[in-house]
Amino acid sequence: MEDNKILDLFWSRDQLAIAETRAKYGAHCHFIAYNILCDHEDSEECVSDTLLKAWNVIPPQRPSLFKAFLTKITRNLALNRYNLYSAQKRGGGQTALVLDELNECVQSGFPVEKQLEDKLTSEVINGFLASLTKEKRVIFVKRYFMMLPIADIAKSMKISESKVKMTLFRLRAQLKDILIKEGIYE
Repeated sequence: MEDNKILDLFWSRDQLAIAETRAKYGAHCHFIAYNILCDHEDSEECVSDTLLKAWNVIPPQRPSLFKAFLTKITRNLALNRYNLYSAQKRGGGQTALVLDELNECVQSGFPVEKQLEDKLTSEVINGFLASLTKEKRVIFVKRYFMMLPIADIAKSMKISESKVKMTLFRLRAQLKDILIKEGIYE
């Protein structure tokens, strides 16, 4: 079913919207959550929570990019769950590694997640991403938004792992320079 028809179901408060969304995007949302949590049960709970949140915010919101909307909700819910588990010493997977990599670009003493949610930082990062070539932007987003392992990025893009690593290293350095120039990072 097309996204507009699914959104129409949400707007008419038809519960079929949940089933259609799960059928079309459930595996994608599970994939995003699993990359952060490394646990199928927790990932499935995030998918269910994503569907509930979508049900609660549509209407009044009507996202223009439904898949991106669901991805962002899933990612945020999974990161919240990860933070809870980390506090309980139960975290794992790529999340800690990815956040450590990003710590090179953001001011120390503040949680990475908090700074990335900050409006100014988001605007600067969006501008940075817009300035990149498509390949570099995809690598950056797959690593730092979807939290994919480097090997998976290399395989999906048909490039070497060393190229992915070097690209990410250079992109972090470029981002750090921009954040320093904008006064976000000291």
